[in-house]
Amino acid sequence: MLQRLDRTEVLRRLPFWKAAEGREAITRSIVFGTFNEAFGFMTRIALAAERLDHHPEWFNVYNRVEIVLTTHDASGLTDRDVALATLIDKAADARA
Repeated sequence: MLQRLDRTEVLRRLPFWKAAEGREAITRSIVFGTFNEAFGFMTRIALAAERLDHHPEWFNVYNRVEIVLTTHDASGLTDRDVALATLIDKAADARA
């Protein structure tokens, strides 16, 4: 059984993320220089997400990636979301 976390507490730990409107989820938007950079980032995260067995909701428009994280089985946020968000933050920082 996955333990649901308090979204406010999760957001204190993840400064680049914000509350998703209308649901127990967090969201982040990342802008890249080009489409190739954005798509490469998504590919790296997809491979890592598969290893974590936890997958983001996301979409890409040219150089922008919009990400939403939640754990559907828990109807809210869990440690899985924190782990994936932390991995995403590190990967986004590494591109700078």
